[in-house]
Amino acid sequence: MKQHHRAEISASTLYIVPTPIGNLGDITQRALTVLEQVDLIAAEDTRHTGLLLQHFAINARLFALHDHNEQQKTDVLLAKLQEGQSLALVSDAGTPLINDPGYHLVRRCREAGIRVVPLPGPCAAIAALSAAGLPSDRFCYEGFLPAKSKGRQDRLRALAQEPRTLIFYESTHRLLETLQDMVTQLGNQRYVVLAREITKTWESIYGAPVAELLAWVEGDENRRKGEMVLIAEGYRGDEQALPADALRTLSLLQTALPLKKAAALTAEIHGVKKNALYKFALAQQGE
Repeated sequence: MKQHHRAEISASTLYIVPTPIGNLGDITQRALTVLEQVDLIAAEDTRHTGLLLQHFAINARLFALHDHNEQQKTDVLLAKLQEGQSLALVSDAGTPLINDPGYHLVRRCREAGIRVVPLPGPCAAIAALSAAGLPSDRFCYEGFLPAKSKGRQDRLRALAQEPRTLIFYESTHRLLETLQDMVTQLGNQRYVVLAREITKTWESIYGAPVAELLAWVEGDENRRKGEMVLIAEGYRGDEQALPADALRTLSLLQTALPLKKAAALTAEIHGVKKNALYKFALAQQGE
């Protein structure tokens, strides 16, 4: 059996190896084989990966490769591959390169003619999407939104009329602000799913119109703890998803004009229905 495993590993090859995002049972036998047999493992955090390897009784050489040193250390790893060594690339959790280091190494390997072998495995974004109940035939993965509100709102505004399902990662301390910005830029009726702690003990998946989701999260501090994936329904072009630029115009005009007049002028400027704008503004005032 061991000989068969060794035969699977090729010299001068980079293996992209996903690792569990919470449940250790999600690691594949092929991933374990590669981690056991390669000459070197490039890890985002060698201490974190060391604990994983210890759990599975794997002794391996580790090499630190993270956001702060990847461009400098890529040449070192490339030289080892060109000398005939085999290398596994892992991140702290999930599939490498998906919001994790590895792009520069893979790009250089491809340019140098080094074989790159991807292994399938855990990915929080895809796991959450599969359970969200939103269209999954076409989707956009956006990773983390900008940390500052201005940049975050600009990004959401640019995506407001994107028809594909949108996938974001978010941190616990920015979750409320991001949901508030989604209300502002996507409209309070945009359906959003919060998938939290996927594959872990306290896993939860909850979806609602984003204004309701925000209120639900605010209602219990525990609902904003852990690893977060936000999945937003794509723009549908109906009255429930008014264009973000029209909502901005309406908001500005409301500061100087009566609501009905502001809604009428906004409708004329943007070519949307006055009644839809008027109802939206009333709902906002009610909240």
